[in-house]
Amino acid sequence: MYGFPDGDIALLALCIAGAGILVGILAGLFGIGGGAIIVPVLYEVFRLLSVPEDIRMQLCIGTSLAIIIPTTVRSYLEHKRKGAVIPHVVRLWALPAIIGVAIGSVIASFAPAAVFKIAFVIFAGAIATKMLFAGDRWNLGSELPSRGPLAFYGFLTGFFSSLVGVSGGSLSNAVLTLYGQPLQRAVATSAGIGVPITVAGTFGYMLAGWPHMTQLPPLSIGFVSLIGFALMAPVSSYTARYGVALAHWLPRRKLEIAFGIFLILVALRFVASLV
Repeated sequence: MYGFPDGDIALLALCIAGAGILVGILAGLFGIGGGAIIVPVLYEVFRLLSVPEDIRMQLCIGTSLAIIIPTTVRSYLEHKRKGAVIPHVVRLWALPAIIGVAIGSVIASFAPAAVFKIAFVIFAGAIATKMLFAGDRWNLGSELPSRGPLAFYGFLTGFFSSLVGVSGGSLSNAVLTLYGQPLQRAVATSAGIGVPITVAGTFGYMLAGWPHMTQLPPLSIGFVSLIGFALMAPVSSYTARYGVALAHWLPRRKLEIAFGIFLILVALRFVASLV
């Protein structure tokens, strides 16, 4: 049911590996996991593998979260080595973010997909506008808030990340920069927040897909394909270091512009999928 010619398999493997290079660079540069790139690539792979459409997107998101784990860890460790991470934010956000992932995953299991796409487009558009045009004028403060509000932001990051299938880099970047943190530090800290979010999300999708095992391709654990993980994860994890180097080399304003353009492109992708 799921087999197709060896030539097609080789071509798809090459495409996944090529996307993995870009995913790793983006992860290091912007503190994101690259789910906006991974998911559409995997969608075509699983379409050719004849995975049923009613579970195909879940398999893409679950596999994407698994692929993002080593990339996010590598990006976080590289940024931590450079001293750019805000450690108390990572510690404080971890548990609330995991709780948010759990709640968001339950909601995402029955809500229409269009709701989450529209929410992401609105959010990405607002943050991109700030990065490209508003500069420091949209800041909520020059220092991070107290523990309570910070923990709540961690919950929201995990919650919305699970709704749109990302590691939370865009969300946590936005929060930290709104409170006056330099984008380099926000990027580094976002990579750290992405670690518990992607791990919790991966296990959640594994459990959610368990009842559908008869419909899934070989070497899948729930909604996580081990084949997709094995092909893309090593490449994206390795290339994350180059994105980190770029993040610490580019001037702040150029990094803000690049991040804003990236968010616009991601938003446009979601808009196109709604048409």
